[in-house]
Amino acid sequence: MLGATLQRFLNSWRSYRHRFVPWVVLNLSKNEKTLREVEESTKDKLVPDEQVSRSLLRLFRLLFRNHGGTLYKVPWAAHDHFPQQVTKEEDGRDGAYRACGQDAMFRCLGFCIDRRPSSLPSAGTGVFVTKGFVPKGTTVAMYPGTVYQPYEPILLQSISNPFVFRCIDGILIDGNDRGISRMVFRSCSDRDRMGPFQMSDTTWLTDRPRNPLAVGQYVNNCSSERPANVCYQEYDVPQGFPMELRQYLPNVNYSQDSHRPLRCVVLVSLRDIRAEEELFSNYYTIVH
Repeated sequence: MLGATLQRFLNSWRSYRHRFVPWVVLNLSKNEKTLREVEESTKDKLVPDEQVSRSLLRLFRLLFRNHGGTLYKVPWAAHDHFPQQVTKEEDGRDGAYRACGQDAMFRCLGFCIDRRPSSLPSAGTGVFVTKGFVPKGTTVAMYPGTVYQPYEPILLQSISNPFVFRCIDGILIDGNDRGISRMVFRSCSDRDRMGPFQMSDTTWLTDRPRNPLAVGQYVNNCSSERPANVCYQEYDVPQGFPMELRQYLPNVNYSQDSHRPLRCVVLVSLRDIRAEEELFSNYYTIVH
């Protein structure tokens, strides 16, 4: 009985310790290869936000077309994030190829990712490039979940939850797809619906997300033997992001009255990544 209790405690501690500040501080110097350092928070971007927007729009447009949607003609030209022209390949209206999920990802981005058992011992689930080729500087995945401002309550959701991501400015993203976290996300998503438009994607809570990029919470931490090949990059969704495409964003604000842009976190490739490679990130970024 005592041994089983101790084992449960150790398993909980392994999940929680990465969010226990004293433990983090004491262990940072033990494995410097797992750290990512930037000179200041404004430089914590490997690629411009405009490039992230273009990648997401390319995928979301194809998903939307193949779910039977019609893109609305809105003058997004005022925003540099949004190209005016949509190519035939991005449009997907030829009818000969009704791409969905993984197929849409491969067609638009040239690669596929999916969840599999990690190659690291005792690491559980990981994320792998299953097909194609990922060039350096590519948006590879998104970190889904409910977005909390630093002053908003998250204590209950954070208990035994290894999926709480902390941004540099203190914003938190709860990427847990179970328990209270799951219920909170569904509730907030239903609350924000605007007529026929869903403002976020709840399918990341299932085994088959409509947005195949929304598996970033399962990317494992790097090690001395497995250096990072992707990094986290904070991305605030621009005001002009097409309303009909927001249904593929796997994030939602906890508070409806939040006046800040929706915070998303994407994972960007640090180098070229080939098929069958597992994705590894730096769980810690030190800002000087």
